[in-house]
Amino acid sequence: MEDLPNPVDDSRITILAVDDVPENLAVLGELLQPSYRLRAATSGPRALEIAASDPRPDLILLDVMMPGMDGFRVFDRLRRNPRTRDIPVIFITALNATEDEERGLEMGAVDYITKPLRPSIVTARVRTQLELKKARDLLKDQNAFLDAEVRRRIHENQLIQDVSINALSRLAGTRDTETGSHIRRTQEYVRILAIELRGHPRFREVLNDRTIDLLAKSAPLHDIGKVGIPDRILLKPGKLTPEEWQVMKTHAKLGADAIDQAERDADGHVEFLVLAKEIAHWHHERWDGSGYPDGLAGEAIPVSARLMALADVFDALINRRVYKEAIPIEASRGVIIAERGCHFDPDVVDAFLTALNRFRAVARQFAESTPP
Repeated sequence: MEDLPNPVDDSRITILAVDDVPENLAVLGELLQPSYRLRAATSGPRALEIAASDPRPDLILLDVMMPGMDGFRVFDRLRRNPRTRDIPVIFITALNATEDEERGLEMGAVDYITKPLRPSIVTARVRTQLELKKARDLLKDQNAFLDAEVRRRIHENQLIQDVSINALSRLAGTRDTETGSHIRRTQEYVRILAIELRGHPRFREVLNDRTIDLLAKSAPLHDIGKVGIPDRILLKPGKLTPEEWQVMKTHAKLGADAIDQAERDADGHVEFLVLAKEIAHWHHERWDGSGYPDGLAGEAIPVSARLMALADVFDALINRRVYKEAIPIEASRGVIIAERGCHFDPDVVDAFLTALNRFRAVARQFAESTPP
């Protein structure tokens, strides 16, 4: 037996009745039509085919005692199929043993009806389960809408955040001879170093995928404090005097203070600002303690600042500045190696050497001119 004739339109609720006895299906047809569209199957395999085809049932009335594939096996197969796993099932059987009822309900059936079928019981329980399904579907749709709205707003906030960071970093760049390409290159250098080091015993607790993304997001703000340095010092083509150098060095604290104020002004915790403040404040510290502004040494220097220190120096070496000419990448490699354990964390230098070809590719991709 296939679909039973019915006078209702295809937009109506669909119920699948499964029983190996055609007479039982006829009884269900008399009870449930014309209120619902009724589909029917006389075997487990056919029931599975109909359940997975369109229009999929809103409810399944499933006989337990069937030859070949019984109702419990059919139910198990329905739950394994993503297309049918959420369809509510009411078991129908001539058995009245409590253990059979318990088994069906434990498997996930929504209800259990015994034969002989009583019209008022069947129609009431069918109506109840269909109303519950309608409520579940409505809730599911609302949750899907809310999830989509949350994702949209997160994306929008992310976009606003990224645009704001780029605007601030480019504003700082208007006061400096360094370009937006410097910002983009150092951002990628930091990302490369972090990825290279994330499995290292000294760094694996700090460098996970989330932190690496935040580091890359924060890196463009490393020199935001240069906005506060006078042009006569910032743009001076020659060597700075000791007094001018002292002023220049204040850009690290100026940047950190500005980010700290932004962090305090925020309504809530802004995760990436923590790293941005670290990078701005301490990316000129040196592994041996001879850097500025605080003379931090070794592990006292945040990981974020250690990565930025090497990225910033490497990019300064291979690109022209008002106070110097560019040097070839291989020569810059030698400078970095010479500063291993002095200026730079030794493991960060080792990561740089391993990833040098990736640094070279970034330098080419975001070059101001053909890199040396």
